Amino acid sequence: MSSYKSFAVVGAGTLGLPIVNALAAQNVSVVLLSRPGASVKTVPATVKVITVDFTDVAAVAAVLKEHKVDVVLSTITTTTAAAQTSLVEAAKLAAVKLFAPSEYGMPTEGQAEGFLGAKNQIAADLKAAGIASTRFFVGNFTEFIPWLVGYADHGKIRIVGKGEVRVSFTSIGDIAGYVAYVLTTLPASELENRIFRIEGDRASLNDLGLLFTTSVEHVDEITGDDGFLKTLLLGLVDTGAGSTGWDEATKTEGLGSQAAGSANALWPGHQWKTIKDVHNL
Repeated sequence: MSSYKSFAVVGAGTLGLPIVNALAAQNVSVVLLSRPGASVKTVPATVKVITVDFTDVAAVAAVLKEHKVDVVLSTITTTTAAAQTSLVEAAKLAAVKLFAPSEYGMPTEGQAEGFLGAKNQIAADLKAAGIASTRFFVGNFTEFIPWLVGYADHGKIRIVGKGEVRVSFTSIGDIAGYVAYVLTTLPASELENRIFRIEGDRASLNDLGLLFTTSVEHVDEITGDDGFLKTLLLGLVDTGAGSTGWDEATKTEGLGSQAAGSANALWPGHQWKTIKDVHNL
């Protein structure tokens, strides 16, 4: 069993709330930190919801101290990942033992630019602050495939690049369950300053045409709502960075403990959801 008994989850969005529910099911102490003005969230009765300004270091630290928090899990969105700086400062003031920054996507180790670089910088900030970190690389949310490739809009798979490289996809439920399981079962020595590379399914973007039984169109950019973000993500995926085994330094797939899905085995007996499972294909 893990020595960590008290958890604080920052943010209750797409992944935050499922993680809260999964942790609560492990019978540990959980507090949810929510921004002022955020919509009311339905959480298990054992979870206390606390409204606090994430940029107010003293206020966040006070909450963490009051609830004797061992582990902070940040789930704030990709586009605001750099805002975690104040959370790191608060965690240091509160003597938090472990911090899981808002990764939950493509590998960021070795990245220096853009939102991936911003995430990697937070890991560096944690190290500088003397706080142990746990990073979860999950690839792409399986549920978001129709949004990413435009299937939800026009029934086709529209991608940037060749679409030939294999991509990691993991469902939100699997991510939340995995995070809660390892944080509450593994000893601290196996969690501190570790990277967990998980993967629910693996497919190229071209493969999605067969899975969704539709055509694949290759374009230079995605237009419309979130077009810039989709173009950016698809471009990264086409380099190989969409795999949880991606090694930015060598631009290759990692091996052994660095391979995509290498950390799946730490959740023994779990049946990972495939793309077909999630989308009822």
